[in-house]
Amino acid sequence: MSETVHTYAGNPLDRGESLRRSEETIAALAADDTSLFLPFHKLEVANDGDGLCWLERAAIPAGYRQEIFLGTRDNVAHFAVDLPEVPTGLTFTDCRSIAAALSTEETGIVAQARAQLEWHHRNPFCALCGAPSQPERGGQIRRCTSCESYIHPRTDPVAIMLVVDEPGGNRCLLGRPNGRLANSNFFTALAGFLDQGESIEEAVRREVWEEAGIRVGAVRYHSSQPWPFSSQLMIGCHAVAETHEIRFDPVEMADVQWFSRAEAGAAVDQATDAAIRVPGAMAIAHHLIRSWVQAEVEL
Repeated sequence: MSETVHTYAGNPLDRGESLRRSEETIAALAADDTSLFLPFHKLEVANDGDGLCWLERAAIPAGYRQEIFLGTRDNVAHFAVDLPEVPTGLTFTDCRSIAAALSTEETGIVAQARAQLEWHHRNPFCALCGAPSQPERGGQIRRCTSCESYIHPRTDPVAIMLVVDEPGGNRCLLGRPNGRLANSNFFTALAGFLDQGESIEEAVRREVWEEAGIRVGAVRYHSSQPWPFSSQLMIGCHAVAETHEIRFDPVEMADVQWFSRAEAGAAVDQATDAAIRVPGAMAIAHHLIRSWVQAEVEL
């Protein structure tokens, strides 16, 4: 089975598990003149128009706030560095906006760096005793300065699913969440966070029932996508409906409808006569819809 590599996946760096075991090794790599540093400012990433803007140690402005070891490539250490001010000569862009201009590998690095920097911003103190915490293992974890508890980053799993009306069916279920696009013609795959003690299949069935009032039977995994806004893992699935009458939740959803393969295909291809809009190719929802439209999956 071929693997789908989405935007924000495909990170080429070796994350350096063995190197992280020694704080002295990480410090030596950070001081090495051959190491490369990717600057961030307020979670926006430095770029030069052709890709990410990597700097050598000597070019990093003084007074940076955070340094994260990302990993190595070709024996060169790569770090992300958080700058409090925008230095002259550097351009910073929102990580979502810049993704379309980057290679898949670059978006994977951005996802890792942004998610880790934001996590450090949000966790300066220990959740158990309230004392300050400090980064260890190159920023992979934090440790409390008082009770010495380890604090690990959190990744929130999200099930996102394209439901079809029957095995080999000609209709798929799409919804429009409440929010800024509630009155538009934008539709996407249903999705929701996994609960504790819940399998992916159970989450798919629960979310579709809660949001659309549809019972789901068979569930098949398609692919996954890191989503660093903030630190989620989108778990893409296809599923087969066992019931078809829609009774959507008006608190969460503005609309839920069945759409034919032709209607979904026109939306994926951005045809001028498409009745609806769906997410672009940066989003896993786009690929769940496209793979069904092109009959690349068997349900």
